[in-house]
Amino acid sequence: MKYITRTVWVLSLISLFTDTASEMLYPVMPIYLKTIGFSIVLIGVLEGVAEAMAGLSKGYFGKLSDNSGKRVPFVQVGYTLSALSKPMMAFFIYPLWIFFARTIDRLGKGIRTGARDAILSDEATPSTKGKIFGFHRSMDTFGAVLGPAFALLYLYYYPQHYKTLFYIAFIPGLLSIAASFFLKERRKSIEQKKKATSFFSFLHYWKQSPAVYRKLVIGLLIFTLFNSSDVFLLLKVKQSGLSDTMVIGIYIFYNLVYALSAFPLGAIADKIGLKKMFIIGLFLFAAVYFGMAANNNTYLFFVLFLLYGMYAAATEGISKAWISNISSKEDTATAIGTYSGFQSICTMLASSLAGFIWFEFGAPATFMLTGVATIGVTIYFLAMVKFTSSNK
Repeated sequence: MKYITRTVWVLSLISLFTDTASEMLYPVMPIYLKTIGFSIVLIGVLEGVAEAMAGLSKGYFGKLSDNSGKRVPFVQVGYTLSALSKPMMAFFIYPLWIFFARTIDRLGKGIRTGARDAILSDEATPSTKGKIFGFHRSMDTFGAVLGPAFALLYLYYYPQHYKTLFYIAFIPGLLSIAASFFLKERRKSIEQKKKATSFFSFLHYWKQSPAVYRKLVIGLLIFTLFNSSDVFLLLKVKQSGLSDTMVIGIYIFYNLVYALSAFPLGAIADKIGLKKMFIIGLFLFAAVYFGMAANNNTYLFFVLFLLYGMYAAATEGISKAWISNISSKEDTATAIGTYSGFQSICTMLASSLAGFIWFEFGAPATFMLTGVATIGVTIYFLAMVKFTSSNK
């Protein structure tokens, strides 16, 4: 474990605390918004605006980080904004304020993502990228276990006391802010490529990026267009007759599997190649969606979410490690930020498409189409030439 440096530990703890705070609120967010007067349509608009802010800002701030040669300030500001947004949503309940607070949260994610992943890349070698990114994803996802588990326990004793939960979520947020001050800037300032960085300047990177980067990202984005929100999986479980508690329990189980699998699968990816591990993850994803199309058995749902957790562990951190391996060090944040920005937009489109198909043709058609599309993406990656010797 000597390759897990102090910086990687600090970043992983920051993510753990932040995800604990965010996921503590995930199960109750729609319920809370409805209790303060938000309609389903308004909730959808809120999430759409927030995700658009996160998506577009990831590319911009990634480019800004590369141009400035700084990483740590972006990480600190990003996590601070996300932490502050939690109590803000409970402090005032006016719609415009809620929109502002939610946007602040997503803006924080956009500011920190590229710089944070660039730091992780700098702390690794090409032969340890899977381990480093896998370890970080593992710690981050443990927050998605702790957060909902605490929310379940709290709501068991204090049902419908949603507002207090937002204030409680500020505590792990404060811990993430405190931990961020233990980060030290490793990179020396580099010569700025441009005196100014416009909001959409990161888009120029797409034209200037290596062909291998564009081939990889195109495949990833096509997959993202069919990879809709996990809410649809949970909705399928709910419609099969399971209680709210059981649904949240399955969600916690999925995140636990994800957290426990991310690091070992990252280590295996370093041995067999990032590309091979990612393709294995795609096969697992397709199997889950084909299974969801036909299943209504409670026990099989746990099996499917076991596989789904392994899919996430085999792809989430691996994809960013893969991108960082084919990008130059001075453009790492831009490369990851550009991909993450396009990914956020495609995720919004994916959920809209899935919702339309579900409404018009039913849940089985939604899951079957996603499964078939994933097989197509898998064939695309199998047909691609080797990117680098470490990604074979």
